[in-house]
Amino acid sequence: MSEQASFRLRNRNPDVLTCIANFSNDEVFTPPEFANQILDRVADAWAEAHDGASIWADSSPRFLDPFTKSGVFLREITSRLVNGLKDEIPDLEERVDHILAQQVFGIGITQLTSLIARRSLYCSKWANGKHSITKSFDTEDGNIWFESMNHTWIGGTEWVLTADERGNQVKKFTNGKCKYCGASQKTLDRGEGLETHAYAFIHTDDIKARVAELFGGEMQFDVIIGNPPYQLQSDGGTRDVPIYQHFVEQAKRLEPRYLAMVIPSRWMASGLGLGEFRKTMLTDTRIRELVDYPNAAEVFPSVGINGGACYFLWDSSYDGDCNVTMVWGGHTVGPIARSLGEFDVLIRDGRAIPILRKVLDRSEPSVNTILARDKEFGWTSNFNGFHESAQPGDVPLYYIRSMKRGRGFITRDAVTKSAHLIDTWKLLVPQVGSGREREKSGVDLVLGPPLTAPSPSVCTQSFLFFYLESEKQVHSIRSYYATRFFRFLVSLRKITQHATHSTYSWVPIQSWDRTWTDEVLYEKYNLNDEEVSFIESTIRPMELSDE
Repeated sequence: MSEQASFRLRNRNPDVLTCIANFSNDEVFTPPEFANQILDRVADAWAEAHDGASIWADSSPRFLDPFTKSGVFLREITSRLVNGLKDEIPDLEERVDHILAQQVFGIGITQLTSLIARRSLYCSKWANGKHSITKSFDTEDGNIWFESMNHTWIGGTEWVLTADERGNQVKKFTNGKCKYCGASQKTLDRGEGLETHAYAFIHTDDIKARVAELFGGEMQFDVIIGNPPYQLQSDGGTRDVPIYQHFVEQAKRLEPRYLAMVIPSRWMASGLGLGEFRKTMLTDTRIRELVDYPNAAEVFPSVGINGGACYFLWDSSYDGDCNVTMVWGGHTVGPIARSLGEFDVLIRDGRAIPILRKVLDRSEPSVNTILARDKEFGWTSNFNGFHESAQPGDVPLYYIRSMKRGRGFITRDAVTKSAHLIDTWKLLVPQVGSGREREKSGVDLVLGPPLTAPSPSVCTQSFLFFYLESEKQVHSIRSYYATRFFRFLVSLRKITQHATHSTYSWVPIQSWDRTWTDEVLYEKYNLNDEEVSFIESTIRPMELSDE
């Protein structure tokens, strides 16, 4: 093999892996430039632990991408090793064979992506094909394994009668969940020949045995790296169930030296079923680097990832603070060394932490002590059991439909949940607020404009509400809600467009006997000029309309 024919795919113009469109928001291809940025972090950590030695000049480390799609990580690793091992293995053909057979491994997430990954790595969709750049393999897979798998359904309560492969009548449950990933059986029990998205890496109770089965013998990987699938549709597509956390947990069970993964940032403060995963991540002192992109389009311009994206570098021998970097609008904040577990959610911008500490040090109760819970009156956002015209004894009902606010009426006796809150004055606040603008520019309203609802009144799930005793108190909290200070504290826990009850946890309660302004609040909490400037550079002023 000549040097001219060596593994130098980056010289192609354009790089084919920059031209592949993403199949969906679930399985996002990693741009080569971004993959190399992550590999640089791994190389720096290795050099620090090995007296400055290069990981790319060492023929012994093993690399695994257990959820390979385009094969970009494996390709870039191989390219670096081909250059780095010139002195140790001078013959190019021998060098490439060694790298591809002994150092670089992958697990495809679908049949199609496994073919793409092999094409990227071996220059052939079959590892033993005539165009493959290595002659070390007897199998088509080489070191990029893929085999279609099935989910393990449990918990079904609905069933149908069908026949097994022998024609015997059997009872088949139809509405279970997968034991491993939580996928909906109704959505993904799709029959022969269709992709099940039952990923081999997470559908096992013993990941070490699974890897030994795939690659033969006990395999110890020095580096596990990649960009896993993010979510699966569930419940007929009404919501998406995150699954990337399962890949993180399984990778740690393989006990690599380093683990580097790209995942959505939503885990930092929210996400369906991510509470335990968030706690584990925030308390894991082996995470040495965390790089966060609140606007995921800066990394993945062709897909939308609500809440942003991030990658982390986990080092099995590290125990200390994490270097947190935030990249937003082309500007980089950090790295700032800090404990990820100081709070129950991750503060993305380290510049906010001193401000939050000043607020929390006063140990004041939270405004969420007077904030209603989600669906307080029991009605979902699409509830329509009300009438348009008031009748004697009716209660006004506030709702949002098609992005427009409206008011209907309902009989008092139809309110069967939280009836004790009917006769309170309320400040209604939309559950779905601003957020997209902040992802793009770093400056946002954070919350949607509030609405005063007099006593008596009720609302649908479209609103949360603060409940108080008088109109004067509602006007006071309304002025507080409009301050940058209030919305800044909310923003620290609000990672997506949704503002839930817990989002308001860090906003301290005030006395409701005055009009609140930012100037008064900045003075009360002893914020300095730099801290005030930071708040006002990230939170837009809110103009309240006359009611």
